[in-house]
Amino acid sequence: CPRPGRGGSNVVPVANCPELFDPALTLLGLEQEKWLYEGLAASRTRWNVIAQQTVMAQVDRTPGEGQSFWTDGWDGYPAARERLLGFLSERRIANPVVLGGDVHQFNVADLKRDFDDPGSSVVASEFVGTSITSQGWPQDTLNRFLPDNPHMKLMESRYRGYARVEVTAKEMRVELRAMETVKVRDAACSTLATFVVEDGKPGPQPA
Repeated sequence: CPRPGRGGSNVVPVANCPELFDPALTLLGLEQEKWLYEGLAASRTRWNVIAQQTVMAQVDRTPGEGQSFWTDGWDGYPAARERLLGFLSERRIANPVVLGGDVHQFNVADLKRDFDDPGSSVVASEFVGTSITSQGWPQDTLNRFLPDNPHMKLMESRYRGYARVEVTAKEMRVELRAMETVKVRDAACSTLATFVVEDGKPGPQPA
């Protein structure tokens, strides 16, 4: 549902775009979806990390009443996302953790089969790394999104940086590393926040 004269990335109100929920829409393509499901089903590892290009968690971008979604990520393919999260849940895939990027901010989220139901169980954990130098949305804008997206544990756009991950049999520990500035070569870098995913307990928790 692109706005007139605009292709690619769009934020569209749900009420104006029933096509958004067409189950035929797929971000990965059916062949790659099948490949992913087969790989996950065959996995016997303790941790299953899905590295992909963007944000998987739902992010409602209309504060208050109504919903709008950015259609250039998984929010543009909600039926495909529900299939994947449903597969992770029904097949009891061990410790699924999704890594993403693209949006120039740090995100940490619970991935749920139904993001609009506060009682829906958490299926997987998501960590989104920020950009290296590209600037992000104003933090005030993200703060306005948070009340309508309680599954988002963190949305932070003020810093550039990376994530540092340590995995053991008991937990995955993720440190979000933030640069003081990207305009000075030897600028200081510090840990903005640390989250832990415990073995057998989906959902990131502050450390």
